[in-house]
Amino acid sequence: MTSNGPGAFLEVSDLRVWFKVAGGLWEEDRFLRAVDGVDFSISDGGVLGLVGESGSGKSTTGRAVLRLVDPTGGSVSFKGEEITGHSRKQMKPLRKDMQLIFQDPFASLNPRMRIGKAILEPLRAAGHDVPDERVAELLERVGLDPDMSSRFPHELSGGQRQRVGIARALSTNPSFIVCDEPTSALDVSTQAQIINLLADLRLEYDLALLFISHDLAVIRQVSDRVAVMYAGEIVELAPVDDLFGQPLHPYTGALLSAVPVTDPDEERRRERIILPGEVADPVNPPSGCRFHPRCPFATDICATEHPELTTAGDGRAVACHHWVEIAANEGLSSAT
Repeated sequence: MTSNGPGAFLEVSDLRVWFKVAGGLWEEDRFLRAVDGVDFSISDGGVLGLVGESGSGKSTTGRAVLRLVDPTGGSVSFKGEEITGHSRKQMKPLRKDMQLIFQDPFASLNPRMRIGKAILEPLRAAGHDVPDERVAELLERVGLDPDMSSRFPHELSGGQRQRVGIARALSTNPSFIVCDEPTSALDVSTQAQIINLLADLRLEYDLALLFISHDLAVIRQVSDRVAVMYAGEIVELAPVDDLFGQPLHPYTGALLSAVPVTDPDEERRRERIILPGEVADPVNPPSGCRFHPRCPFATDICATEHPELTTAGDGRAVACHHWVEIAANEGLSSAT
């Protein structure tokens, strides 16, 4: 396990979220290990990109950090305050400082509530008396006409609805926002606009972000550091340029090999890594390293001993028994 360092803005240590799976009368309790021993930290104003395949535990991690899902174990510390065991009442004063931008901008809005009321709902739910002028300010800041405050969600495009979701998250003046795949439901041109907007807002409001996505191109554009998840665990954590320049975990290398590039000559030279088999079953994960049944570098130790997330250089950590050999061969950059 790696140390997040003292005084981090957000510290997550050994975070676990297990869901009980119903079984038969005589069966032992079984658990779906959605998040299983996750460690990371985010600095004040920093952006951590969290990437992985669908079902890897990314969204559950984000919701557990916000205490929208109760952790099974581990620790979440926000601004030096341990919040893992906080009750709903204890969390209420912190809600305005920790916000969420949802993946689906339509499902996250009440279809019967006008946009203006939806934007101010988080503040009014907390008991604040907010002037209506605040809605116009927020709509303008996210690039929308203040007159849209009287409309309903179905009258807006997908990109406009996501801007409303961003305005709603900003309404409480938070210092930390979890962005849960905020561009995945949008077309490519709209994605770029939303990413640029979030980048501007991050600097303007000095926001710390946990940016969750399965799109590595998006992660590279918005993040300072990147954490790669596989089957509920973080397998690699590194500054964004280091990770894209020299991945150390075989799973990271496979993900990067699938990212399209614009140069056709470079695309032809690249070697695409096709992983065999299926993603590890979170109810019955493999022994040892969860990635070993699909890993081209796996040896006997990988099947028997679980690799810890260990320091692999300045600001880097990796959970792999063979990362030293991989690093000696200049990482997996030849595949990316």
